[in-house]
Amino acid sequence: MDLREKHNLTHQLTHNLGMEIVKGNYAVGSGLPSEADICSIYSVSRSATREAVKMLSAKGLITSRPKQGIRVMPEHNWNLFDTDVLSWILSSKPSIQLLHEFTQMRVAIEPQACALAALQANAEQLRNIEQALNRMRDADNGLDDPLEADIAFHTAILEASCNRFFYQLTNFIATALRVSIRYTNRIKGVPGADVLKHQHILDTIKSRDADAAYKASKEILDEAIELIESQFVERTTAMPTI
Repeated sequence: MDLREKHNLTHQLTHNLGMEIVKGNYAVGSGLPSEADICSIYSVSRSATREAVKMLSAKGLITSRPKQGIRVMPEHNWNLFDTDVLSWILSSKPSIQLLHEFTQMRVAIEPQACALAALQANAEQLRNIEQALNRMRDADNGLDDPLEADIAFHTAILEASCNRFFYQLTNFIATALRVSIRYTNRIKGVPGADVLKHQHILDTIKSRDADAAYKASKEILDEAIELIESQFVERTTAMPTI
């Protein structure tokens, strides 16, 4: 077996076990099958199994100790900033509450990123935001994917903030937005985002007006919060299929 094949098997096993844990098929505090049993169940080598166990441990889903075996950890131990963990949760058991908390985090970060972009973005970064906005316009005419164009706009702003910590959140934000945007657009009954409001955000950034950029970003995020809150039946209600 070459290294690429081993890597693919390890990644697939990590995905399979991660999904089973997130779905609740292995209860918190319970043990996963032994490494030998995992090898047999998933038809993988012992080395691939050990690597998958290490990866899941690093993501906070399990703990593996001598004489104690492999134990599933409580959800509060899971690394939600890990894009694998987040995508497993969003694809298996997304909830309105989770999207509400994610949007609250966006409110704490993205308006500030817009304000920083207004102060610090260079010409290339401004072009990247504008290109994403043009993709959103194309998407309105069926010439691009509305979801991917919207995500490109928001992640381009994170990069344009010139804040290394914000930029590190790009993949995390993009992963969650793939569910969040679809959900809020479905509530509004539209296929894509409001291009004019996103144009306004870009205009405030290009005008170097940090306060206006902050307010423009917060406005659309406050709207998303209100839409999500309007759908609460109870705080742990499962989201409808998207």
